[in-house]
Amino acid sequence: MLTKFRTLASLYRQAGFRWSAFRLAYTFRLRTGLIRLQMPQYKWEDRPLETWLKKDIPSTPESYAQWRKNNSPKFFFDKAIYPNNITWDKQTVIDEAEKILSGEIKYFAHQFHKIGFPPHWHSAPGGLSKITNIHWSQISDDNHVAARRSWFSLAPPARAGVPKQSPHNRGLLRREEQEPSSQRHTDIKFTWEPNRFSFVYTLVRAYAASQDEKYAEAFWISILDWSEHNHPNTGSNWMDGQEISLRLIAWTFGFYAFLSSPSTTPERVAQFTTFVAAQAQRIYQNIDYAISTQSNHTISEACGLWLVGILFPELNDSEKYLSLGRKLLEEEAVKQIFPDGSYSMYSLNYHRFILQIYFYAMRLGELNNSPLSESVKRVVTKSIDHLYQLIDPQTGQMPVYGSNDGALVLSLNNCDFTDYRPLLQLGSYMTKGKKIFESGVWDEDLYWLYGSQSLNIEVDIPKQTNQSFSNGGAYILRNTNSKAVIRCTDYQSRPSHADQLHVDLWIQGHNIACDAGTYLYSGEGVWRNGLAHTNVHNTVTVDNKDQMTMVSRFTWTDWSKGRVLQNNEKLWQGEHDSYKPIAHKRTVLALEGDRWVVIDNLLAKESHHYALHWLLSDYEYGMQELAPANGLWLKPPTTDSKLSDSKILIHMGLVNGNGNFSIVRADPDSTRGWRSRYYGHKEPAISVMLKANQPQVTFWTFFGYEDDRLEFELQSLKINSTTIDLNLL
Repeated sequence: MLTKFRTLASLYRQAGFRWSAFRLAYTFRLRTGLIRLQMPQYKWEDRPLETWLKKDIPSTPESYAQWRKNNSPKFFFDKAIYPNNITWDKQTVIDEAEKILSGEIKYFAHQFHKIGFPPHWHSAPGGLSKITNIHWSQISDDNHVAARRSWFSLAPPARAGVPKQSPHNRGLLRREEQEPSSQRHTDIKFTWEPNRFSFVYTLVRAYAASQDEKYAEAFWISILDWSEHNHPNTGSNWMDGQEISLRLIAWTFGFYAFLSSPSTTPERVAQFTTFVAAQAQRIYQNIDYAISTQSNHTISEACGLWLVGILFPELNDSEKYLSLGRKLLEEEAVKQIFPDGSYSMYSLNYHRFILQIYFYAMRLGELNNSPLSESVKRVVTKSIDHLYQLIDPQTGQMPVYGSNDGALVLSLNNCDFTDYRPLLQLGSYMTKGKKIFESGVWDEDLYWLYGSQSLNIEVDIPKQTNQSFSNGGAYILRNTNSKAVIRCTDYQSRPSHADQLHVDLWIQGHNIACDAGTYLYSGEGVWRNGLAHTNVHNTVTVDNKDQMTMVSRFTWTDWSKGRVLQNNEKLWQGEHDSYKPIAHKRTVLALEGDRWVVIDNLLAKESHHYALHWLLSDYEYGMQELAPANGLWLKPPTTDSKLSDSKILIHMGLVNGNGNFSIVRADPDSTRGWRSRYYGHKEPAISVMLKANQPQVTFWTFFGYEDDRLEFELQSLKINSTTIDLNLL
């Protein structure tokens, strides 16, 4: 009871009275069923198109479709067709579209699952079917599972609104013919993923490459089928306003792309507007909950309202949606993006997520003479500058720090999910009128939002330098062809991971020491957001404890405070108070020739269990003995740099006392030795750990090359001709 009281008190201190009062009231509405009265379930036919339109707008399908044609707001493009001389491969997107039509849907912008087309909207691949007939407020998003029905029993008898022998749906794989995978998912994100309709972007791109009408027909098949199996306010796909907003963003993109297609009949246009109106109303009625999260949910749901308000002015509530959407988008940009351009959710993937939303909203505003404010443009510009300093320009890779749920708002290119160049190329053009990279496959986003004239614009490549992003807690220390990215912050908003003093190390473009990522929010056992914990990060844990207290999958209390002590061209030093009264101070040194030393000092009066951990990319490796240190060598795969002829050495040691050194790769019984670059997908990594039990400890770690000479003399470390006095650090 005392522990629970302390947790609640910590939450109250960090969240404040207004948040706490709202959450209590919201819980009351959920448990009493009041929210079901405020947002009742109904069928689509209960509220036909005319109930959503303003009085002077015609509502019969033919007349309404004609009105839309004559009065349609502007979109990014007039027609979906690729120009000549593009820098990306058309066949790649056509091949992916064919996979979709054959029943394979890409999850989290990475892995295909064979689930049929249209997908089963209430099941995860190989998972348990979700509840489909009750009010969304009665379903939990935490491992929510309905009765154990089979994949087959929930399959519909026919396609909504599509003749069985339609020339456009021949070859579409019926989902009731699919065999479930042996892997079972209970994480609701696997159910939600196809309901975001990210596959629409692929259908549009394949249409632009081929002008094949089957892609337009597939779009309409999926929309109509979804509506038949997802009546308003019913089932898991109405639970989350953010999911609805992402669906509307994808739907409207497809709607405008296929507007001139024969598949886009007046009846379908009328139905589409009804579907849009109902979902916009659901967002609006529960927007207060999104605001209370103080997160990207507020931004995404605000964009959903803004989008409907600006593109569907004929709806009764369009002005209300437009006004509130604008207000929230402008307020949250300044609240959630820190002055140094970093993001308040302490997650690089969520940073990309909200920037893509802002790009979408900003461009639509420009096209329809309703631009967002200059304050939005300023913070977005800051964000682009911030992320450019973190990116590896040759690969587009970023550190994977913070929560990474696989979200990718605009799937408009052939780049890998981990490649941030499409984001920064588009963002640089939007904010500065120049490209930040030479032409490549990452240009396609630019084409879709700005047209072919943007592809040949001037290139202005900024310089990457040492950086201190103190608001977001990221520090970059550079060497000749390497860099260290260090995490240290005094949290101003909810932490994402317990990762104070974590270091990502990149050498010759290889992410040698890496972040573990996320994998699953709602996995079983240790995989319940298990990679958010301190022990998988590149830092020191004390007594096997986290740096903060995790009270739920996404909530930490007792926020730690990080502080920078020194920061210059070759040295960074900081500390945090997570294990008080034990002090942890870390020093990162950049030595000549892309060599690095990291020194950790921890002081206490009594003996404690200290564990220094490094997670390394899964390259070829072997043990390397150098008494009294412990270590290994890594050989990254490469053919064009020094690393092709040399191994990277990692040595770890203690200034005094004895340590226990271990190497683990892909431990089947724990989170040790794993990393996740894509949501729902984990891969082996090399975990090295040095443990000690004593009152105070000084660890040192060296990253260098196989021909380096190391000598340890009591309290100093000599590397080649450089001597480091460990006591002074």
